[in-house]
Amino acid sequence: MTVIIEGAYLAPVAGAEIPDGHLVIEGDRITAIGSGPAPSVADPDRAERIDAAGCLVTPGLVNTHHHLYQWASQGLAKDDTLFDWLVTLYPTWARMDADVVGGAAAAGLGWLARSGTTTTTDHHYVFPKGRGDLFAAEIDAARRVGVRFHPCRGSMDRGRSDGGLPPDEVVESLDDILEATAAAIDTYHDDSFSSMLRIAVAPCSPFSISKDLLVESAALARAKGVRLHTHLAETLDEEEYCREQLNRTPVEYMEQVGWLGDDVWFAHTVHLRDSDIATMADTGTGTAHCPSSNARLGAGIARVRDLLGAGVPVGLGVDGPASAEMVPMVGELRQAMYLQRARYGPSALTARQALELGTLGGARLLGRQDEIGSLEVGKLADVAVWRVDGFHAAVGDPVVALVHGQSPPLARLLVGGRTVVADDVLVSAPQHEIAEAGATARRRLMELAEEVL
Repeated sequence: MTVIIEGAYLAPVAGAEIPDGHLVIEGDRITAIGSGPAPSVADPDRAERIDAAGCLVTPGLVNTHHHLYQWASQGLAKDDTLFDWLVTLYPTWARMDADVVGGAAAAGLGWLARSGTTTTTDHHYVFPKGRGDLFAAEIDAARRVGVRFHPCRGSMDRGRSDGGLPPDEVVESLDDILEATAAAIDTYHDDSFSSMLRIAVAPCSPFSISKDLLVESAALARAKGVRLHTHLAETLDEEEYCREQLNRTPVEYMEQVGWLGDDVWFAHTVHLRDSDIATMADTGTGTAHCPSSNARLGAGIARVRDLLGAGVPVGLGVDGPASAEMVPMVGELRQAMYLQRARYGPSALTARQALELGTLGGARLLGRQDEIGSLEVGKLADVAVWRVDGFHAAVGDPVVALVHGQSPPLARLLVGGRTVVADDVLVSAPQHEIAEAGATARRRLMELAEEVL
């Protein structure tokens, strides 16, 4: 199948912008991009032509940190800090089952697609015993919605009885974690160029996991050739915890256990010292910036300007819906830009830099910069078409219209050349069914949680 997009303002991210141009897709790849009308194609009768006059075409957005199951627990612990929020919600999450995760993931993924996301991670780290195959449930949901998926097999092995934060009922043994994680990689991981599914290894955070889990997880991931992910330096509480319990900063601790390198990306990294940033830059370690969640929980504002200046790979993440309720991925471009300006001044981050964080920056964190993240011939056809006419036309600059202010409508979203969203409606699966699945998941989780109160 050939798809031809014409008459658009193209913002490829890697390369010069094209005010009136075309993009040609053959199968799942971009085969042409340039100014003016598209060149002739081999079989014009089988080509779909999209008139994109008044539209901005960008790469699809890449979400580098998320917790899909939390769709079912939005709106709780609304005014808490991270640690209090976790303590409040862990007992509820301990009751979730595969039905809850499947419904929550479907709704969360549908919402991400409707806000321009073509590739997303998920960090699932709560695995209560006897509740079904939670990891498979979210993978099935991603296949249904049609987005490119990088689920991270998370884990926790330090419950409260061992000095950790989570209750004992939601932690696993080290052996069980390693066995389940290896099985997830062997079952699902696809490292092909056009892969729709790749697995990462992702112990939760320093205050819920043992040193042995970190060391063994890194060894497993590198033996299997997959990437590593964890939360780090999100709050001052974590900084104090690491200094008191480990006599190190969070980044120093990660260095000690072999968790630095270009196959590693952290989430948050709000509280970093200059030496931490230098260490991450020197090792190629990346980070997912989650501006809305960090603001909602009062964690602070990450030093993105300084990280970028040092050469640290940075992408964007929405984070879980329970700490970033109904936040659209495209909205994180604006939030990231505005928070950096609030901290450093109006030139701290431009609209185009924010767009790059949400596309090519995220692709780099996932090791897919040669496949996705920019509009280039030979790359996968993960493309977002935004309407910047109408009210948005008054802005003048289409990229500014996308990033500043309210996000424009999504005219089309293609993943590997396949339409997932059309005219702001999810079409890869029935939108009303996907939304209802999320509502049903919440009702079920609340009922399950009430059973033990």
